[in-house]
This record gives sequence, structure tokens and C-alpha cells, in this order.
Amino acid sequence: MVLDRPTGTVTFLFTDVEGSTRLWEEHPAEMQAALQRHDEILRAAIEAHNGYVFSTAGDAFAVAFARAHDAVLAAVQAQLALAAEPWPDGVSVAVRMGLHTGEAQERDGDYFGTALNRAARIMAAGHGGQILVAASTRAVLHDVGLIDLGEHRLKDLSTPERIFQVDAEGLASGFGALRTVERALGNLPRQGTSFVGRDREVGEVCELVRAHRLVTLTGVGGVGKTRLAVEVAAELIEDFPEGVWLVELAGVGDPDAVPDAVAAALGITPQAGITVADNVARALSGRRLLLVVDNCEHVLDAAAELIEPILSRTDTVRVLATSRENLRVDAEHVWSVPSLDVRAGAASAAVQLFVDRALAVAPALSLEDADEVAAVTEICERLDGIALGIELAAARMASMGPKDIRDRLGDRFRLLSGSRRGLERHQTLRNVVLWSYELLDAAERELLNRCSVFADGFDLAAAVVVCGEGLDEYTVLDLLDSLVRKSLVTIQRSGGHVRYGMLETIRQFAEAQLDATGSVGEIRDRHARYFADQAVSNWGIWESPDQLTALNWVDVEFANLRTGFRWATDRADLVCAASIATHTTMMAWLILRYESAGWAEEILEAATEADIPQLPRLYTAASFCVFTGRPDAAIAYAQTARELEADPRYDPLQIGWSANCEANAYLYSGRLDRWLEISEELVTHSGFARVVGLDQLLHGLSS
Repeated sequence: MVLDRPTGTVTFLFTDVEGSTRLWEEHPAEMQAALQRHDEILRAAIEAHNGYVFSTAGDAFAVAFARAHDAVLAAVQAQLALAAEPWPDGVSVAVRMGLHTGEAQERDGDYFGTALNRAARIMAAGHGGQILVAASTRAVLHDVGLIDLGEHRLKDLSTPERIFQVDAEGLASGFGALRTVERALGNLPRQGTSFVGRDREVGEVCELVRAHRLVTLTGVGGVGKTRLAVEVAAELIEDFPEGVWLVELAGVGDPDAVPDAVAAALGITPQAGITVADNVARALSGRRLLLVVDNCEHVLDAAAELIEPILSRTDTVRVLATSRENLRVDAEHVWSVPSLDVRAGAASAAVQLFVDRALAVAPALSLEDADEVAAVTEICERLDGIALGIELAAARMASMGPKDIRDRLGDRFRLLSGSRRGLERHQTLRNVVLWSYELLDAAERELLNRCSVFADGFDLAAAVVVCGEGLDEYTVLDLLDSLVRKSLVTIQRSGGHVRYGMLETIRQFAEAQLDATGSVGEIRDRHARYFADQAVSNWGIWESPDQLTALNWVDVEFANLRTGFRWATDRADLVCAASIATHTTMMAWLILRYESAGWAEEILEAATEADIPQLPRLYTAASFCVFTGRPDAAIAYAQTARELEADPRYDPLQIGWSANCEANAYLYSGRLDRWLEISEELVTHSGFARVVGLDQLLHGLSS
């Protein structure tokens, strides 16, 4: 029977088979027959309730109904029949369904518009066997059982959608969370490994965060504070409509840079006349968000001094911090992260973690032998349930058996096997890392030690220049590959490239080994010079049509630039320090990073006394302090830069930069007359100076 196409207010039903791609790959012959039966079941239910099929694609149906009640009845009938069907072995056809009611928009004999889009997105959020209904459909339904699943953000839709689940006799229930891609704002990273053994802890910490404005997770390094914090934050996404935001402080070695790191993570623009910390506190006032501040221990006071004003200005922001010790802030609730439980033996969280990570490197692993299970349990016991130690041990399953690993623990982990009363926890973790470290050959150890000078990661080119003395690129690559496989170096994939990193605990251990060799100064000198050279090179790129490349570089390498600057400054290598400070500042301002302007100011006096060639550049960079609320100082710096660049002894930036900075400083200080004079002066020049002058004047006219 051919029905007329419904018009006016229409209820759209979208369906598709969950996991059909995998089923086709694994059971192609069975799926052909199964899909034919699927089509028969759906068409029978749709026809029985006056539905109009206007589109099919593969196993997906798009159907229009004149009455919402008919659409629900058709969906229920189809789901019950699908559930009762004796599918072939290995093939269970589970269909997800979504309904939305709205005005039908037609064109060229077909439907289009927002009602279809929402029906499709609602369907995509569901699970096989589940029928989801939009609020628009619920509003016109009667005598239909519905479960309110709350409000959700759906992919590509600008406004949230309240979603309900059809509840009828015989339908499946107990589905997982909806697959809503954009449920909330924030920057939580996606985790590359499964989360094992902390379900109870996640629940406890979630309740603490709901009850307290500041919760600090404390514990030994490697126990899993960061991972627990991220999992808790993910669970709480629905509680914070303005987002869950992660600020990682592991790469921030300078306490003064903590406010800048928080501002950068939140995208907060600096304001003239106030400190960055006060600006962050003001910007967060009244906002309903969760701030996760990770790895506070090395900048403890700075983190506390930033969090306190945030909490004093508003009661709508929650803070979840991780640190090896508490922040000692009045509103703080401290929760100590325990080691993974080992008491349940083979069923314990610690053993589950070991097995999960071991399967990642040895997929064919089978721990069916009782002696092997006992060996794994003993490994976890002797590693004291510390997550990092367990993961490092599991990584060795790529080339060893559990008994081999257990038998190697004796001498190296004597501290773990007996009473640990009175021992510092970091000694336990050091021995976990030492055990893995001593399994490396000499070349691997040397490269690992040298890579400890990097902050917040590095690429292959940096490793070759800084750490690979006497080695070619492919040799360094082979060594890194080995270290990655042994879980001592991590990788992050982005845009088809790989960036290397190290867990902070491992980095600190390797740094201590490097220091013991007596070569740390040489490697850190090389690191600082490398990033000074790269800053100059990328400044050249910044001034080209490929500016985005340089911006991405300075953003990614900011922690290395900070570390290189600090080392060069401490060594009184003013030329190197000035190169980093100057060119980092000149690039990073466009991505709202102004910390490096403070680096330029820090070395101005010494650089002036030494009369280095880059003085005009350094003073120009220092004038960017205007963006941190100090326009008067910026004016003085820019004026000095303009005076120095006229002297042939010095190497200034391109003509126009210092004058442009001076003009901006006058603008921020309210001296519009001087801003106008300098802008008009710039126009009289050629090239870059004329361009920025015209830009200043056009900006002034438009505002």
C-alpha cells in the first residue's frame, strides 16, 4: 500500500543498525540474510501504523508519520519483533531509533530542515534496542510510558535537546549514557587507555566536589591522581553548564607563570591595570564551571594564591586540584588517593590494571595458569599497588612472562617486599622507575637522561640536536622507538606528526641520572641555544604568509622556551636569553601569551650593561607589558627601543615595530593624541611601518 506523504506537523522516525560495519566485516554472509529480515520487520511495523518511508541508506530508515502516536507504536512493534527474531550465530541486529516532531519542509518531493536533523541526531545518541523521543514529540503524546533522560547537547545542533526514552512492556532497558558528543564546554583530553579499578573512588570524589568548593587529591607520585581527577571531571560534565577546564602545571616551572597558564587554558584576555591573577578571578566570577588544576606540588604557593581569590569572588566555581601535598587554603577539602587494592588477589583492581595494560602490548596473552595469576598478584603486591609501577611492569610483558618479571623484583625492590614503616613514598616510586631504567642499554639510558631537559614534550628534530650528539636522525628515532615501546617515553599524535614526552616522575628520575653524569650543564646549554635559534627562525616564519605555523610552534613549545630562557639567564648567557625572550614575545602576543614580556624585562638591566646587539629588540619585547596593565612602563621601553634602533651598532626589529608598540601603549594609557601622532608618523614610511600605521588609523576610525 502506497501512502500519501504526510504534510504539516510530521513526526520523523530515524533508525539504523548499531555496529553494522563490524557485523558486515565479521559475518558478511549472515548479515545479508539478517539485513533482509531486518528490512521486512521494519517495513511491516511502519506500514501497520501508516508510516511513509521517504529514504533508506544501507540499514538506515527515514520515515514520516502524520501522528506521533503511530510513530511510537511502529517503533515499539519493530523493536519487539527484532528482539524476538532468532538471528544467525554471531549476528544480533540491534537497532537504535530516534523521533522528533516538527513542521515538514518539502523540496523536490523530499523532506529537509531542522526536524530531520534533530531526529537523526537523537537517533545517533542512542543504543541498539533503544527508542529515543524528543521533547517536541513528547508534547503531543498521550498514554505512552516515557523516561526523562534529561537535557543533552547533540552534535552540530546549536541548542540542547531534552530527550526521553520509550518505556513499554517487553522493551529492553538499562542502557548506558547517551552518546552525546558535545554535552558540555571544556578541554578535557580523551584518554588513550581504559580506566581500571577506581569506580568507588570516582563516586566518592564526585560527591566531595559537589559538596565542597575546593577538593585537593593528594598522594605519592604515580598513584594516579591526575587520571582520577580527569575521570571525576568527566563524570561531572553535566553539573557544570559552562564547562570543565583542565590546567596542567607540570610544564610550568616558574611560579609566576601559574596565572598565565590558567588564563591561557580558559582563554581569558588580559586587562590593563590589573594583575593576571585578579583578571582570572574576575573573569570566573559567577560562572558555573569546574576548574581542574593538575600537578600543583612544584608551584604550591602560587597555585594557592591563584585559587584563593577565585573562591573568594564566587561560590559557583568548583576547583579540583592534584598535588603531592595539600594547598593549605581555607576552603580546601583534602582527599588522599589510595594505592590500588591488591587484597582481593586475582579479582583486585591492581591485577585488573596489570592485565589490561599487558594485553595492550601482548594481545595473545592468556593468564589461565594458576601459577601465572599468582605471579601477577605477587608483582602487584610487591609494587605496593602504585599504578605507575604496575603499568611499567605490565609493559614488560611484550618480551617477558609474569614469572620472569616477578623473579627480577628481588634485589631492585627490596624496599617494597618488607615493612615500609618510616620510608618516604617517593623512594618506592624511584625504585619502580630504577628497575625499568636498568633494563635499558647504555645508548637508551643516555638518550632518556638527556631528554629529561625538555619541558612538556619535544619533537624528533629537537631530540636530534639537543640529545643526539654524534648520532644521526634515524639512530635517534630507533632509540626513541625503543623507549616508547618500553613505556618510558610517551607519544602524542596530531596532524599526522608525533610529539614525544615523558611522565613527570620518569623525567625527574632521568634528570637526576643526567646530573650524576656531570653533563647536565652541557645538555641544558644545548637545549637553550636550540630553542633560541628556533625562536629566531620561527619569527621569520611569523612574518610570512605561513604565520599560523609559527603561532602553533610557539604555543606548543612555550614550556621549553621558558625553560631555555631560565637556564640561559641563570648562566648569564644574555644573548641566548634575549633571543628567546624577544622572539617568543613578538609571536606569542597574538595567542594571548604575555608571560615572556616579563622575561624581557627581567634581563633588561643586565643586557643593557652588557650592551648586547639585540637591545632594541629586547626593549620592544619588554614594551608588551602594556598587555599586563603597565602602559607607562611600556611607553618608556618602546621609546628606548626607538632610540637604540637608530644606532648602527645594534640589531633592531623591522622598522615600525617599536613605534607601533609605543603607539599602543599610549592608546592603553588614554593618550589618544600621542597615539594619533605616532600612527601618522608611521604612515610616512614605507613597507611594514606604513602598513601598521594605516592599520592603526583605520582601527581608530572604525572604533
